[in-house]
Amino acid sequence: MSLRTGDSLPDGVLRESSAIDAQSGCPLKPETIQVTEALADKKIILFGVPGAYTPTCSAQHLPGYVDHYDAFRALGVDEIWCLSVNDAFVMASWGRERNALGKIRMMADGSATYVGQLGLTQDLTDKGLGIRSQRFAMIVERGIITWLGIEPPGQFEASKAESVLAALQAQGSH
Repeated sequence: MSLRTGDSLPDGVLRESSAIDAQSGCPLKPETIQVTEALADKKIILFGVPGAYTPTCSAQHLPGYVDHYDAFRALGVDEIWCLSVNDAFVMASWGRERNALGKIRMMADGSATYVGQLGLTQDLTDKGLGIRSQRFAMIVERGIITWLGIEPPGQFEASKAESVLAALQAQGSH
């Protein structure tokens, strides 16, 4: 599958653990998220990262969306989703450590099933990481992709928060 602007985002299943147990400090049992149901009647930003706790993802990618959260909301974004090929417990812990919980929905695709449906996998087996998500970002309105930025391997420009903000501002000026 090759996604393009104007395409419907395919349905699929993701996992999300959005709360932390106060006593143990561990993420609570993940919920199953049905993608099309969760984004019905919403404008969302969905960005994909190769992995939680990896250098660019932790130092720049996720923090950019946290830092610009209010600007995204001011431009009509209902939710921001971070998608990674990790389990929901790792995603919740990473979100907590990066002050993302409550702002960014930390979506887990532990087996790369949904990323595969999107056609956005990359094989990082030679680096010990297995099949992962490509780095990407998209604006999705009521299930339709209105903007899409997919990174070439090793790049970080099209999917960073500032690029998505610029795309949202351009959409608003039309």
